[in-house]
Amino acid sequence: MKKLVLGVSLGAGFMLASLCPQAQEPDVRQIPRLPDGQLSFSGTPGVIGNWEGPPTGRLTAGNNPNPVLLDINLQIDEIPFQPWAQEVYDQRSSKDDPHTRCKPSGGPRMWHTPYGMEIIQLPEIEEIVLVMVGAPHSWRQIYMDGRSHPQNPEPSPYGHSIGHWDADTLVVDSIGYTTGFWFSRGEPHTEQLHLIERISRPSFDKLRYEVTVDDPGAYTAPWTGGFYLDWDDGNEPFDYLCQENNLDPAKMIGVQ
Repeated sequence: MKKLVLGVSLGAGFMLASLCPQAQEPDVRQIPRLPDGQLSFSGTPGVIGNWEGPPTGRLTAGNNPNPVLLDINLQIDEIPFQPWAQEVYDQRSSKDDPHTRCKPSGGPRMWHTPYGMEIIQLPEIEEIVLVMVGAPHSWRQIYMDGRSHPQNPEPSPYGHSIGHWDADTLVVDSIGYTTGFWFSRGEPHTEQLHLIERISRPSFDKLRYEVTVDDPGAYTAPWTGGFYLDWDDGNEPFDYLCQENNLDPAKMIGVQ
């Protein structure tokens, strides 16, 4: 009788184990560093990969829990929109997003672009270069040589970016943006847009992206949000031309 009970108990245990999802093992690989000791955003010798932009990345919180989003994200009704900016946001839909027509998207939007991103640290010339595979397959420069912003930067979708290290966090200050792109999921901006990005690597396989949006032309106060990116083992940049690989034609109906 005891054997029978034991058999039933073990059988039930095995059944429960098969039904319960296995907890994901934490990535215990050591975070790589450059020869001077500075944190590296790349892989290690023999480990190829890059950062995958999360499709659900955004600066606001959703109605359901989302482990990709930071716990500091505000609900959309907490964003300090100016009245005109709130109206524009409410009227926008995904078909209006310039990103779906392969236009460059600066600020946070580039960080949740699919197909991976390389963060190339070039200490010998005091620059960091961000290379995106998706969208227009473009790049962005961050100057690390202590320079200031120019007085009148030429406006562009990626702006003018200067950076410095705060311990193991890369802090990037950017101005000089055009208005022909969405910096996230439809929140509008003006040419006064000023972004402060904070990028860190809390573990080998996680990148934490946080940004403070300061645009007195569109918002009554600065606000902050962000999300996590995952390290994608084995992923490398490839020759992707958005105009020839656009997977969003359904979102472009009725748009010239």
